[in-house]
Amino acid sequence: MVSENRDAAEDNNMSTRRRGQAHDGQTVVETMAQGDTEEKPDLRGDRRNIAILLFLYVLQGIPIGLIAAVPMLLQNRGASYKQQAEFSFAYWPFSIKLLWAPIVDSLYVRRFGRRKSWLVPVQYLLGFFMLLLSVHVDRWLGGKDLEPNVPLLTLLFFVLNFLAATQDIAVDGWALTMLKRCNVGYASTCNSVGQTAGYFLGYVVFIALESKDFCNTYLRSVPEDVGMVTLPRFLWFWGITFIVATTLVALFKRENDVEDAHTDARYKEEHELNIHESYKVLWDMVRKRPVQILAGILLTVKVTFAASDAVTSLKLIDAGVPKEKLALLAIPVIPLQLILPLIVGKYTNGPRPLDVYLKAIPYRIVFATVASVIAYVTPYLISGGEVPVYYYVLLVFSYGCYQVFLYSMFVAAMAFFAKISDPAVGGTYMTFLNTLCNLGGNWPNTVVLWLVDVLTIKQCTTRPDNLCQDKDEQQACSSASGTCEIIFDGYYLEAAVCVIYGIIWLAVVRKWIVHLQNLPNKAWMVVKPSAYRNKRR
Repeated sequence: MVSENRDAAEDNNMSTRRRGQAHDGQTVVETMAQGDTEEKPDLRGDRRNIAILLFLYVLQGIPIGLIAAVPMLLQNRGASYKQQAEFSFAYWPFSIKLLWAPIVDSLYVRRFGRRKSWLVPVQYLLGFFMLLLSVHVDRWLGGKDLEPNVPLLTLLFFVLNFLAATQDIAVDGWALTMLKRCNVGYASTCNSVGQTAGYFLGYVVFIALESKDFCNTYLRSVPEDVGMVTLPRFLWFWGITFIVATTLVALFKRENDVEDAHTDARYKEEHELNIHESYKVLWDMVRKRPVQILAGILLTVKVTFAASDAVTSLKLIDAGVPKEKLALLAIPVIPLQLILPLIVGKYTNGPRPLDVYLKAIPYRIVFATVASVIAYVTPYLISGGEVPVYYYVLLVFSYGCYQVFLYSMFVAAMAFFAKISDPAVGGTYMTFLNTLCNLGGNWPNTVVLWLVDVLTIKQCTTRPDNLCQDKDEQQACSSASGTCEIIFDGYYLEAAVCVIYGIIWLAVVRKWIVHLQNLPNKAWMVVKPSAYRNKRR
């Protein structure tokens, strides 16, 4: 029911739980860790490294959370759904970071450090960019008779997310050599926990503290007209934090410490592909017929859930549900999101993980439909502007159930990706498949948001010939002492079309999913075994 703004950092990160919205680095770590299962973890000498990794991932989650919060602010300032669709492009960098990841991995200053060569300048840019945004963002968001400057906001937050995605590439790579081989599995924990915490701070905590109603009700004894935190102050604080933290890492954390035998050995062991080899591997993947079929599946499956994921939360805000209360609904679901991958993993660790994927789709369709029904009845359940407690219980229950089947699909897909990935280029293969997974969620959400206004029919109450199609007509209606009423809401048409599409999609594509699962692993290989053995030598 809450928009999947973290899909790229958790599928990526939901992939980042987030949520992912991407854990490309996480999957790389897990792939490498599989070869060292005989070594028991030994935290001696790595506790500080784990703390540094955790903190870097927390920093990474801050801009992801902020970008998820901006649509809530825009909705309260009267932004249209077309403008929301435009801003949704700001989520895309985590989904397409594979395009420049080989450059980050291949170009660096060895003396300064392979990962620090990118991490330090990128985090400085993040800090200074946040300071720049803090000066002007209030004006660009609009409000008080000012129109939001959505094109500029989209560009700026796209750049912010691009920098965060680049930082993610560098940190994911550094995690492989910063920790001892026996502790490399902890990197995925740092990724999940750190990015989740950062997202929570940037989204949930910010939205709550920005709301005057929440602050006056729970945190203040004397009511005020503003929240305890504004977006400019929040950006300024984290901009300074990024700059200070980056300076400390640059000065005191040596990537290639020759006095540390473990670090030196790990750095030398790390396999490197140059830029040409990296992009050639990607092209070889694209040319394989099974990968093309899988790409078609991944790029079309989430159309089924696009209306629910992208629009429902905005419709609830339109209906009068406070944005801070919607953000706080994530809190009781967080434990569920942390536990679900562990539980579902027990059923996907076999030879047929996509069986779980197929079984979860119908249930996720059902709860996506439930979300649309809740959005429809919300205006009738909220009386006098007060939201009853049972309504929040209903939201948490339906959202929690939806998360169960969302994560079932996510974990099953990740298990299948791990099963079919060519071990010679496992990290690149996993990242490529995650990229397809994330793109499959982003493009339908953008299209669905844009179509809401196109399909919706409005009419001015005092001038029936005025259809309130743009800001000028809406102002004309207001000048005539009328209001723009929705005659037909395009969101519900989209929700119905998406559900029907999902049912047809499942009936048609099920046989292809079964076919892909039955293929032998050699059908997915892009590097000949003999060439892989030679590289190992």
